[in-house]
Amino acid sequence: QVQLVESGGGLVQAGGSLKLSCAASGTIFSTSVMSWYRQAPGKQRALVAVITRIGSADYPDSSVKGRFTISRDNAKNTMYLQMNSLKPEDTGVYYCNMRTPGLDYWGQGTLVTVSS
Repeated sequence: QVQLVESGGGLVQAGGSLKLSCAASGTIFSTSVMSWYRQAPGKQRALVAVITRIGSADYPDSSVKGRFTISRDNAKNTMYLQMNSLKPEDTGVYYCNMRTPGLDYWGQGTLVTVSS
């Protein structure tokens, strides 16, 4: 059974930075596509960034391009999201997702609040 645990969220002023981590248990991390989703207040959960098992990154949310960087360390079973130049609209609960064919896992989320 896989467990995903996010950490690193908190309260930050606009323009500041945070680094989120997602630690995974189990043995399938290195073969999985990993993603970060954000659920802003009153909105649906949306895909922010995704990284393949070999480290190829994409940012479907164009608002984070150039500010956020997704990365992973397969030796540590951990994924990261470096968030710079944070804006109030980045506020939300950030969820880690692990996906392999036929399997889909979620973490419990970590709250990021950006004050103006």
